[in-house]
Amino acid sequence: MNPPSGGPVSADRRSILHVDMDAFFVSVELLDHPELRGRPVVVGGNGPRGVVAAASYEARFHGVFSAMASATAMRLCPDAVFLDGRHGRYAEVSRRVMSIFGDATPLVEPLSLDEAFLDVTGVARSIGGPRVIARRIRARVLDEEGIECSVGIGPNKFIAKLASKQAKPTPSPSGPIPGAGIVEVQPDRVAEVLEQLPFRALWGVGPKTAEKLSRLGIVTVGDVARTPIEGLRSAVGGSASEHVWALAHGKDDRPVVPNIAAKSISKEETFVSDRFSVDELLVDLSRMADAVGDELRRVGVAARTVQLKVRFADFSSITRSVTLPTATDDGLELLRSATAMLSRVDCSVGVRLIGVGGTNLAAGGVRQLRLGGMDPLAGAAGDVRHELNAVVDDVRRRFGRSAIGPTRSVDAPREVRPWGPESGDGRGSPGGGQ
Repeated sequence: MNPPSGGPVSADRRSILHVDMDAFFVSVELLDHPELRGRPVVVGGNGPRGVVAAASYEARFHGVFSAMASATAMRLCPDAVFLDGRHGRYAEVSRRVMSIFGDATPLVEPLSLDEAFLDVTGVARSIGGPRVIARRIRARVLDEEGIECSVGIGPNKFIAKLASKQAKPTPSPSGPIPGAGIVEVQPDRVAEVLEQLPFRALWGVGPKTAEKLSRLGIVTVGDVARTPIEGLRSAVGGSASEHVWALAHGKDDRPVVPNIAAKSISKEETFVSDRFSVDELLVDLSRMADAVGDELRRVGVAARTVQLKVRFADFSSITRSVTLPTATDDGLELLRSATAMLSRVDCSVGVRLIGVGGTNLAAGGVRQLRLGGMDPLAGAAGDVRHELNAVVDDVRRRFGRSAIGPTRSVDAPREVRPWGPESGDGRGSPGGGQ
C-alpha cells in the first residue's frame, strides 16, 4: 500500500511479518519418523562433544534447548531419542517453504532455514490485511509440508519478531501446547508491549551493554525508554545508546531486503577426540574445503579470501586468512590455501575444532587458473579443474552428495560426529530460533 503522496511508507504504516517454523528440524524428522511423535526427540550429535541443534517440545519441557551440549541434554532428559542432523533434507523443505512465502510477497528476507521476514505492506490491503496473509501462509505450510509455523505481525522487524515469540507453542511432557499461532502488534500498542519486557529483549544488547545498563538500575525495556538519551550515551557509548534507545521506543527502520547474498560460506567441525598433527587434520580439512567449494558453486559465487579457523583443546581459538589473486570456487584450491596456513600452526597442543571458509565473495563464473602444468595438491591444471568440478556437481545432483568426494576423505574411516560440518552455510547457525 503506497501512501497518498506517493513517497515511501512511514515506519508506523508498514506491515511486517516474521514467520518462524516451530521446532523445524525436529518437525521435518517426525515427517519421516512418525513413530517418534509424542517422544522427546533431539536433533544433533550425541557424542561427548555433540551439540543440540533442535529439540522437540517434549524435550524442551525437561530443559533441553538448541546450542546445549548433548551430554547435558542427556542428563536432563535420559529418555530422549537423538537423531543425526540431515541438513540437505532441511534445506529441501526450507526451499519449498520460502517459495510459499514468495507467493505472498516478493519482499522475503530469509534469516535461516526456518525463519524469514516478509514485507506485506504493498499487498495487505488488496488481500484483506496482514492477518489474512498470515493465516494463508500457516495453512499452506501445514497442508503442503505437514509442519507448523508461528507468525508475528508488526510495524517493523523488531516488533514482528517479538510478536512471533508470543505466538509460539509452549512445551509440555506430552507435546506442544498450541500458542496463538498469529500475534499482531498494532502501532498504538507498541509501547504497551515493550513496557514490561526485560531489557535483554532488545537486539544488540550483549553482556557488556547489559552490565552497563544494570548499573543504571535499568530492568525493563520501559526503563530504557524513560532514560534520557544523554544518560545512556554516558553509560554505553554513542552508537550503542542510540540503537538501544530507538528499539526501546519501538523504532526500527530497517527494510526487508529480499535475496540477501551470503557474506561468507564456511564449514567447521568439533571433533569427538582432539587431533594433534596437521596430517590428522588433512582428512577433515579436505572434506570441508570440498563442501565449501560445492556450496560456492551451488550459490553461484566465488571466494577471493580463504579463512582457516582452529580451536585448541584449551578452547582458545585462532583465525588465519589469505586473499587470492583471483576468486575461486574450487574446493581443492581452497584446500591448498588452508593447508598452507595450517602448516604454520602448532597442533601438538591438541585441536578440538577446525573450520575453513570462503569470504569476500564475487559473482560466480570466476575461477583460479594455473598455467603451466599440474598443481601437486589440485591434481590438474586450473581450466581442467573447472571442467572436473562441473562433472562432480552433475554426479552429486543426480546421485547425492556422498556419491563422489575427495579421495583423502572417501578412503578415511569415519567416526560418529557432532553436528556438522554440512550444517554451516555462512548465514549463521542452522535453525536459527528453533
